Amino acid sequence: MSFKKIAVEELTCNPFTMIGKEWMLVTAGNEKKGYNTMTASWGGLGINWNKPVATIYIRPQRYTKKFLDEEETFSLCVFDEDYKKQLGYLGRVSGKDEDKIQKAGITPQFIDDTTYFAEAKLVLICKKLYQAPILPEGFLDKDIDAKNYPQKDYHDLYIAEIIDVLKRD
Repeated sequence: MSFKKIAVEELTCNPFTMIGKEWMLVTAGNEKKGYNTMTASWGGLGINWNKPVATIYIRPQRYTKKFLDEEETFSLCVFDEDYKKQLGYLGRVSGKDEDKIQKAGITPQFIDDTTYFAEAKLVLICKKLYQAPILPEGFLDKDIDAKNYPQKDYHDLYIAEIIDVLKRD
């Protein structure tokens, strides 16, 4: 499976379907120091600070957050529907407890110290620009807080510039 680089303006995906229904893998780390991945179904794509950006949300207890915080870049990988079972598994199991990437049967690849997966149909390579915790006092709709954070384990928000887009040929 090979990829070609495309300009971010060439993306034709629907971000609501891509993130909310197909899901994606957030992967951080590299071949030398190690890496981890997790499934995400929250996030966004758009323009911020005059740059094409991706927005992701990571809970503090997620093992992938350690890798994300240590590195300047990360990848977002979107897969065909055939991989939904593996993405579900990668979202349920911690990479701290087992080699979940190998068990899921996906193949890590590396570009400029960033890990992504050969089986993805679309890869966004992202450079972190901003990180901040979600704070309970920021919720204008208190039902969102109550429904999504019953354990008060608020996500950290990351905004990252999309620096490369790889699309499967």
